Amino acid sequence: MKHVGELAVQRRAGVRAGEWGSARTHPEIPPAAAEFLERQRMLVIGASGRDERLWATALTGAEGFTRAVDERTIVIDALPGEHDPLAGLAEGAEAEIGMLAIEPRTRRRMRVNGQAVRKDGLLVVHTEQTYANCPKYIQARDITEESAGQPVAGGSSSARTFTGEHRAWIESADTFFVATRAPGLGADLSHRGGNPGFVRVVGERRLVWPDYVGNSMYMTLGNLELDESCGLLFLDWDSGDALHLTGRARVDWDPGEVPGAQRMVEFEMDLAVHVRGSSPLRWRFEDYSRFNPPAPNGEQRVTGGTK
Repeated sequence: MKHVGELAVQRRAGVRAGEWGSARTHPEIPPAAAEFLERQRMLVIGASGRDERLWATALTGAEGFTRAVDERTIVIDALPGEHDPLAGLAEGAEAEIGMLAIEPRTRRRMRVNGQAVRKDGLLVVHTEQTYANCPKYIQARDITEESAGQPVAGGSSSARTFTGEHRAWIESADTFFVATRAPGLGADLSHRGGNPGFVRVVGERRLVWPDYVGNSMYMTLGNLELDESCGLLFLDWDSGDALHLTGRARVDWDPGEVPGAQRMVEFEMDLAVHVRGSSPLRWRFEDYSRFNPPAPNGEQRVTGGTK
């Protein structure tokens, strides 16, 4: 199915590639992708919560907790926790879901979109789109240890404006994840990366980030063209905390003087949820992507390798 939002963004961006975009993805899971999924310890998902807002969150487990059981079915042996804004996902009815399997150590990632339902304590996903993404803007990290993974009592807090802690967290981030959706076309979950400072808080409820050159599929921007709903996830790779934001996003086609930006995305936050100890995984930073443009403050991070 052609995605009219993606086609509109492609035209505005000057891309002339026919049906290039999600219309050229496939529902089947290739054998190499199935093997990649089964090796992963973390899966990032995007969907609507009980409050009908769009959220993004991370699921974790031992190798094999995510597996393809046939060419169009993925079974996930993990569910969002009780403090998670996606608690209750796919409970009693199918839910549109976007998924990203990302392996920071190798800078490999795979996206899957489809329909999810709970069954016997598992999340079962019927795939509608599967495809690999390029390694651009992924910072190399590796898992160093695993905690007990139990959030503390009362392990979440919410806010309708950014706190000082939120601002510092966001503006020091080199990675976040973005969930979008479009009516009749499903949900999507994507990765965004850059040098620390590439995301800026510009108001008590607003932040902005640059949209760098990518694969010209425009799946995130295409969804935003049709539905401004947006969910963001910022992970604290050291503590396992998660900052979930939900709100609305729009594209500003004038990037100004921001290095590497082709356009800017402005996000207006409706609600922030900070979940402590959300993930049991702890990660060691290795180096920045060589594709990262300088952050808007002009600082260029030096990578530790040539990945």
